[in-house]
Amino acid sequence: MNKDIALLVIDVQNGMFQETDPVYDDHGLLERIRGLIKKARACDTPVIYVQHNEGEGEPLETNSQGWEIHPMIAPVGGDTIIQKHTPDSFHETNLHTELVTLGIKKVVIVGVQTDLCIDATSRRASELGYEVTVVKDCHSTWSQGNQSASQIIADYNNHFRSFADNLESSNIEFCSK
Repeated sequence: MNKDIALLVIDVQNGMFQETDPVYDDHGLLERIRGLIKKARACDTPVIYVQHNEGEGEPLETNSQGWEIHPMIAPVGGDTIIQKHTPDSFHETNLHTELVTLGIKKVVIVGVQTDLCIDATSRRASELGYEVTVVKDCHSTWSQGNQSASQIIADYNNHFRSFADNLESSNIEFCSK
């Protein structure tokens, strides 16, 4: 068991997986994140969910069906859920306090959206002194302008390497060896 590491699951909410406009590789993303959650729980690693809150009529409108954490990776008793209103999961939330209380020094980050919440949260975690791993195949976004979602993800994976580890989900281990 590795007591100083936590898995952060950011914005994996129903609104990101709508049939009409799901995030890139939606089913594969959910499967890989579910696998990491299973690995973390097997090692008694804290799984911390971050849930984005939007206003009325938005896809992640607070307390709406779209706001709910996706049932495929839903929290269980004992999991922490952090509520946020900006891309940075640390901004005006109790995430840092929760991590300090748990003695966390390393965070493994997965979720949505690569170019917003994953980027902002991973950079901020690094600035706060955490050892950060952004899981290369466990974050996603949508195509934008002339860039496909897969291009954006690849570009950000290169960017993440400047301040974080960037490993495939199959290479993530939570238990000490």
